[in-house]
Parts: sequence; structure tokens; C-alpha cells
Amino acid sequence: MTLTELRYIVAVARERHFGRAAQSCFVSQPTLSIAIKKLEDELGVTLFERGGQEVSVTEIGERIIEQSQRVLEEADTVKRLAGEHQNELAGPLKLGVIFTISPYLLPRLIPALRILAPDMPLILEENYTSRLAEMLKRGEVDAIIVADPFDEPGTEAYALYDEPFMVATPKGHPWEKRERIQACDLREESVLLLSQGNCFRDQVLQACSEVASKQYQANSLASMVQGSSLNTIRHMVASGMGVTVLPATSVSPADEGLLSVIPFQAPAPQRRVLLVTRRQFFRKKAIETLQQAVFRSGLPGVTMLEDNAISA
Repeated sequence: MTLTELRYIVAVARERHFGRAAQSCFVSQPTLSIAIKKLEDELGVTLFERGGQEVSVTEIGERIIEQSQRVLEEADTVKRLAGEHQNELAGPLKLGVIFTISPYLLPRLIPALRILAPDMPLILEENYTSRLAEMLKRGEVDAIIVADPFDEPGTEAYALYDEPFMVATPKGHPWEKRERIQACDLREESVLLLSQGNCFRDQVLQACSEVASKQYQANSLASMVQGSSLNTIRHMVASGMGVTVLPATSVSPADEGLLSVIPFQAPAPQRRVLLVTRRQFFRKKAIETLQQAVFRSGLPGVTMLEDNAISA
């Protein structure tokens, strides 16, 4: 068993295709296939079910590949430890961010990070929480920024900030003169939500029980009209389709001509945003610096949680 063979099986599990895995490893497909078959024979198990357009991983294969990923990370740590003067802030950091955070955080985060770590560019991935969790587990990203709750074995999560929710209505709506909106008021309106799969949709439904009630979902126009992004939803609201709930960071001065944005009555619904990495990830200084860059980003409308420092 070699590290090269472990890299091959991790690549096949990631790509779900022998040809693409071979390309990502810069070897020919026969070379990769022969090496994997040799490893399977040595272990006495079948790691992959071959057939059709996509390769699937067997049950025992999932466990072996997960362990192989950890072995590869530990091997990488050995290489890093061998260099006494290794700079953890040199070299790219692979960061995943969920869709409802990235457009609002990244334009402020990147300039702050450039000051703190000019030699650490970001390789960015936007995706859903579930997909980012898988990518983190497989080592395809080094860290992810997601919303609480997040509970995956083998990870460490650090709170970045709390972000309140706000109500957005079209201009001229009867609510626009109110100073605060109560969550129960949403029962009166058609509330547009993100499509299923977006964690912010689930957070709104959890925080505002009136929106989540079965009767409301069955009878509301909003149960049939959904948006793929917050930007799409805000434009539907502006056109008069209904109202919506937005995270505070997504509210922009550009909305003033289209929307009226009103805070919730205290205690306002909110979400906690987390920075998550693998527990065994070597570049702790890089993660700490990324956290500090978020704190210095000047992100409006949130409560930064700077007392939650990276533990040694």
C-alpha cells in the first residue's frame, strides 16, 4: 500500500469517474485502474462498483477512503513539519462559502485578508452547506463558512458573527411606515422563500413558525413561487409578489428605490455564522488569520464574536 494508491482512490471517490480521476492525478487511466485493482486485491475488498456512466463507492470503500484522506493529510503534515521555517500564511487557502453569505462577506473579507496575509490567496467555492460539508470532509476545501447549526464529526467550528433577519416589502406596502415587525405579522402576507436546499430557507421557517405552519404553506401563493437566490427574491418582492425575510448583510443602499426594509421586533430572529475546518488541518495560523480578517471586514448589520478565539 502506497500514498500514491491512496491518492488514486480518493480521486476516484471525488470524481466518481476513473478517467477524470486519472486526469486530476496526471496519470493515464490504465495506470490508475491497475494501481487501484492492486490495492483492492491487497486489502481483499472491493472499493468501487464499476458500471454505467458513474462509479459508485461501496460501503467498506467509503470507510477506507475516509481513512485514506486522513492518512494523506497526516503525510502532508509530516512534509510541512520537515520545514522548520514553513510559513502557514504562504500559499493558497481553499475556502467554501454558502450562497447566502458569499456575495456580501467576500467583497469585504478579501481586502482585509490581503492586508493580513498578502501571500495567501483564496481558492473559492460557492455551494450549499451539505455539499461544502462533503468537500471539507474529502479535503477538497480547507475551511468553510456556513450557518449554525453545523455538526460534522472531525471538524472544529468557530463563531464569527450573529446576523439578524429583516423584513423586506415592496415600496408603498402598508408596513413600510412601521418601525418594527412582529414575526406573527407574517401570517398576513405571502412570504417568498428560497427554494428547498438553501439553509437560509430552513432558518427562516424555524425562526418564524407562522411561515412554516402547514395551513400557511398549503394556501399561500409563496408556497408555489420560490427564488433561487436572494437577489431574485428581492426583485420579485419589489414587483409586488409579496414580502420576504432577508439576512441583514444582504440589505443594500441600492434597495432603497425598490424595497422597504424593516427590522423585527426584539428579540429578532437571527443566524450565527461559523468558520469550520477539519480538526486535523495543519495550517491553524491560516484559519486564525482568516477569522481575524472577518472581524476586520467591517461587515454591516452584524454582531462580531471576537472573543471566540481559535483554541490552541
